[in-house]
Formats: sequence, C-alpha cells, structure tokens
Amino acid sequence: MAQVYRSGQPLGTGRPARLTPREVRYRRFEPRWRGLDPAEVRDFQARLADELATLHEEVRLLGQENDRLKRALRDWQTMHARECRPPEEFTPPHQGRW
Repeated sequence: MAQVYRSGQPLGTGRPARLTPREVRYRRFEPRWRGLDPAEVRDFQARLADELATLHEEVRLLGQENDRLKRALRDWQTMHARECRPPEEFTPPHQGRW
C-alpha cells in the first residue's frame, strides 16, 4: 500500500499536507528570551484557525457543486446523444460508427 500524507494525497505528488484548524489552534512554540507575547500569538492562531476552517468548508462545498455539475453535464450528454442518432439506413462513407 502506498504511503499517504494526512490529507490523503499520495507521497510524491508535490502537494504538501494541508494544515488543519486544530493544528494551528493548538501549536505550541518554545519560549525565548525577549520572545513574542503569548496571548498575541494565541489570538493570531485562533483567527488563522477560523479562517482555515472557513476555507476548508468552501473547498468542500465547491467540490460538491463541481460533482453536481459533472453529473448534470453527463446526463445532458447522454440525453443529447440518444436524440441525435442518425437514421438506421444512413451509413457514413467510412463505414464506421460516429
């Protein structure tokens, strides 16, 4: 079985794993002398996590819409192909199917 990233993408696809809102929200940093204000970092992480959650939801909804449109196009193509068949007595010059 092929190894995969946590995002479900196979290794070697060139696409890094996506950060999840949970990973951003709970990421811890090593304290440093004269470091950043921890409360400010946590506020920023919370805002970033919320934005990631919104973007992930938008991607999910766009994927669903894409699937719906693909099905609709496939249905239309099937219906159109049935209605546009040539008469049975018609034989094209190359004797093949069109």
